[in-house]
Amino acid sequence: MKGAQQYQAEREQMVREQIRRRGLLDERLLNVFRQVPRHLFVSPADQAHAYDDYPLPIGSGQTISQPYIVALMTSLLALQGHEKVLEIGSGSGYQAAVLSLLAKKVFTIEQIPSLAEAARRHLEQLGIENVDVRCGDGSLGLPDEAPFDGILITAAAPSIPQVLLDQLNDGGKLVAPVGAKYYQDLRVYQRTGSQFDYESVIPVAFVPLRGEHGWQPGEWE
Repeated sequence: MKGAQQYQAEREQMVREQIRRRGLLDERLLNVFRQVPRHLFVSPADQAHAYDDYPLPIGSGQTISQPYIVALMTSLLALQGHEKVLEIGSGSGYQAAVLSLLAKKVFTIEQIPSLAEAARRHLEQLGIENVDVRCGDGSLGLPDEAPFDGILITAAAPSIPQVLLDQLNDGGKLVAPVGAKYYQDLRVYQRTGSQFDYESVIPVAFVPLRGEHGWQPGEWE
């Protein structure tokens, strides 16, 4: 079994070779990835590969994204520390843990009860207190907690639901993969008044966003 020092060394290597080398240079962001123990958010069988350059399964057909993709999507929110952020698709809680160190308050929604409970447990074990884990339909957002300064969707949407864009604060950003099975476009939207502009970043491949405004049964298969 690996010890704490070895995991720390692997995090340093991950930051140096996977994140910094690909052009993400903000030290505040990099320090977060040095801190968060990614191996605690995967199954014991996968802990040896927790810091490798690819996604890993976390059960229920879901995955924990490749470290660089987590870092890239986080960086696109351009968080300064005072923001309220909504994450859609908690998974095992790793992305929420990263966001918790960069924003003031994080709400995260997971549709699968077992994963929501796992995310809540992982975050509690690390003493993270500024993340509120909810179980429900993330495609609806959290209108009762809106507006949000940032929204991050960790599953592929067929299109961005207007209900989520409407929950952005003026000047806020929404980051999400948009597209069909096997291929999506990672986009960052920004709200300016009633206008929502977006730019495409890179092609990606995510599991589907499910729910009222996501992919319906049979549409993705």
